[in-house]
Amino acid sequence: MGIARPERCPDGASTCLLWRERLTRPEKDRKESDRMNPLKTLSDFGQAAWLDFLARSFIEKGDLKRLVDQDDLRGVTSNPAIFEKAIADTDEYDAAVASFLAGNDASVSTLYDHLAMQDIRRAADVLRPVYESTRGADGYVSLEVSPYLANDTEGTIAEARRFWAEVDRPNLMVKVPATDAGVPAIRTLTSEGLNINVTLLFSQTAYEQVARAYIDGLRERLRNGGDISRISSVASFFISRIDVAVDKLLEAKMAGAAPAEAERIGALRGKVAIANGKQAYQRYKRLFGEDFDDLRAAGARAQRLLWASTGTKNKAYSDVLYIDELIGPDTVNTMPPATMDAFRDHGHVGYTLEADVDEADAVMRSVADLGVDIEAVAHELVVDGVRLFADAADKLLGSVARKRLAALGDKVNAQSLVLPQDLTDAVARLTEDWRASGAIRRLWAGDASLWTNAGEDKWLGWLRVVETETSRVDELIKFQRDVAELEFADALLIGMGGSSLGPEVLAETFGAPGRAARLHVIDSTDPEQIAAIESRINLKRTLFIVASKSGGTLEPNILKDYFYEKVAAALGRGEVGSRFVAITDPGSSMEEAAKAASFWRTFHGEPTIGGRYAVLSRFGLAPAAVTGMNLRMFLQNAQAMAWTCGPDAPPADNPGVQLGLTLGAAARAGRDKVTLIASPAIRTFGAWAEQLIAESTGKQGKGLIPVDNEPAADLAAYGPDRVFIYLRLRKASNLAQDEFVAALERAGHPVARIDIASPDRIVQEFFRFEIATAVAGSVIGINPFDQPDVEASKVRTRELSAAIEQTGALPAQQPAAQVGPFTLYADPAGAGAIAEAARSGGLAGALNAHFNRLVPGDYVALLAYLNRNEANTEVLQGARKALLERRRVATCLGFGPRFLHSTGQAYKGGPNTGVFLQITADHAADLPVPGRKLSFGQVEAAQAAGDLAVLEERGRRFLRVHVSGDVAEGLRQIAGAVG
Repeated sequence: MGIARPERCPDGASTCLLWRERLTRPEKDRKESDRMNPLKTLSDFGQAAWLDFLARSFIEKGDLKRLVDQDDLRGVTSNPAIFEKAIADTDEYDAAVASFLAGNDASVSTLYDHLAMQDIRRAADVLRPVYESTRGADGYVSLEVSPYLANDTEGTIAEARRFWAEVDRPNLMVKVPATDAGVPAIRTLTSEGLNINVTLLFSQTAYEQVARAYIDGLRERLRNGGDISRISSVASFFISRIDVAVDKLLEAKMAGAAPAEAERIGALRGKVAIANGKQAYQRYKRLFGEDFDDLRAAGARAQRLLWASTGTKNKAYSDVLYIDELIGPDTVNTMPPATMDAFRDHGHVGYTLEADVDEADAVMRSVADLGVDIEAVAHELVVDGVRLFADAADKLLGSVARKRLAALGDKVNAQSLVLPQDLTDAVARLTEDWRASGAIRRLWAGDASLWTNAGEDKWLGWLRVVETETSRVDELIKFQRDVAELEFADALLIGMGGSSLGPEVLAETFGAPGRAARLHVIDSTDPEQIAAIESRINLKRTLFIVASKSGGTLEPNILKDYFYEKVAAALGRGEVGSRFVAITDPGSSMEEAAKAASFWRTFHGEPTIGGRYAVLSRFGLAPAAVTGMNLRMFLQNAQAMAWTCGPDAPPADNPGVQLGLTLGAAARAGRDKVTLIASPAIRTFGAWAEQLIAESTGKQGKGLIPVDNEPAADLAAYGPDRVFIYLRLRKASNLAQDEFVAALERAGHPVARIDIASPDRIVQEFFRFEIATAVAGSVIGINPFDQPDVEASKVRTRELSAAIEQTGALPAQQPAAQVGPFTLYADPAGAGAIAEAARSGGLAGALNAHFNRLVPGDYVALLAYLNRNEANTEVLQGARKALLERRRVATCLGFGPRFLHSTGQAYKGGPNTGVFLQITADHAADLPVPGRKLSFGQVEAAQAAGDLAVLEERGRRFLRVHVSGDVAEGLRQIAGAVG
């Protein structure tokens, strides 16, 4: 094979001495195999052959070293697409994944970094002799910063620094894209002594900017007294993609041209990329010529041009075209394996880079004359390149996410979706939209535009609260030990909504091990319920936990006052404060009240977390501590799901996102009744999820209506407005539930199955459902972090409570009808028909007339301002079943005022598809509110009246049935009349 040799070394060639040494060796001193292997002779012309590929087995089996030894391979480049193929298409990383996760769980990106950096270190070690023998000119392995950071200068700098520190090899090159944000990062990182491989270069103008950033970085480092002699950089100039893009433009112009003109245009195809590269090389020589001499004298190396994307895309072109034509001193060609094999087999080596430069100039002038703007083409290729790299990163992280879950097994609750085809297609479209727009990363970054741009970013503290609480869990563990030493028999949590429902799940799911206190929850103003709770605890041996974010919520305040007085009477005022703990946001009125009353402890919540998202903060952890729960395990379980649903788990492999997209797509399709089914041992989770979903999504006439603990019925009772979520506790599953859910699936209803290995894993569902709810809110188009209609009910309650204190009673209301012990009140639109039906058909007639207003897609909600005990619940559950079977609509049950801080938001602000039956009653025994001129029974009555007032304002269909006399008998009659 003949070799054309240049007469001189180009100005500024950093490998010039090595190149001269190699070039001047006698031909006879080189082995015959060297002369016959074009790869090995590339270095005779100052060009280094690098490989655009890396995989674990490729290193472990010695293939990389063989290329170094046999082909004079001098470097390796990697990118997300390369790692994705290696990780996804083989099982060679499975053992490493399992080994890493056996110690501690980790996020998807942390796991990927671990795997990638292992490979990078090992490859760098294989290439270290090349690095040493070339005095740092070659022997590099490149690792790319996340393509998600392509437009983030500071993020790029931070990740590059981290890579440099963690890989800890001098022959590492960090790949940084040549975007507007990447250029200043290149300068900064060079000034800090990092080796940078600049990627995604298509434009000569962009190349010059990159080169100057490198030079400026060197000068800055030199001014600061740093060593610049060991810094290397390459500028990866992409080749084949230019021809792909320009050829399409040329072919479009050929289509409308005369034959001779079309032939002339066609002759330019396949020539522009090489011409662009040759012109870029001329710029390189100018940039690193005399003006670089002072830096060269200080030991600096020129930033070599690296030809990237050298695999031929057009099969009509030679498969070694982009190597044969770009060989020259002080350059690098990084080849994919197939191209390297082809060049080894039939490549032509010669000094081609500066051959026919005039012809290259002519080619570039010709395409410009045709109206092809190379700079514009380059700009589009950069944008497209960033997108393609991000797409590859999505695939890569998806592969890692799947391997992580496979390795963890049942340590993370599994989720599966069985959806009808139309919903499957809708979720798939949303999944791709979310992936392409980086929506899950935007969510974690606090991008309010994902929702309504109404300040949602101020309410995202729940995303990272597990990490925060893990870092300071020792404080809670000490509190837990202190509580245990005091040997409290009971703990009573006083709160509403998110402050009470999360701890209730923990209390009823886990109980209290050993000597720990039994946790009770009070979230009602019903005097019978308060009295029942009081009867179950020993006031002298109970710790009271008052939970209120703002401190301004009525119910926790008056309940706190009530029990404070009771404990004071039992222990004396000097001791009472030592039995109370507050959980509240910093600076709240509750904190001030706790200080004034000398509470034992005050735990601060996170102001950026709304109450219903607060269960994994101190609002859930402090009550959990009292019960003796293993707090570290609690947080580890929660963290496992947080990582599973993290910003680095692409939407298709992110179970929280998938559940949220399913719920959002279902709502758009009219399937807005989210029916929650749970194994008996974890049934209370449904009430927590119910308030999260309803209060977050039900507003502006949109939203999801959660249906918790609905009795099962014949399949014909369920309409096309349903979507089901089945939380199945594997070790305590219910066969009847299993068969029921399977029947729903066979009938074509959408079902999300969540498989939970053990009760302690229920904490993972808090995070999954929070992510899912936030995602669903984005799809629906609402702010999932406010609750405007809950506030409206609070305002009405305060007004009515003030009226009671002034006059001793609620303002009188005009009933629609009186039927025995039942007084009926209805919304204006239905009052006449209901009154008429009551006159002719009694209570059953009135209820029938009310429920006759139901149409397909509606739901019924029973709102009971009564004692939430087993007897009342059982009767009302029977009424639900009768309504479900007879009316074939979704049914909900809420006890007031508890539901006001939960589903009450959706009932008033969500879709106007609810038909409400409110049940109130006289109280056989009432309890006074300390320091107020009203009783708990009056407060409950004010809350019920305020509830109806807001329902009326919103144009909702309601009927209130007030029971006088025997409440239990009245409730049975109502349930019977419904049936």
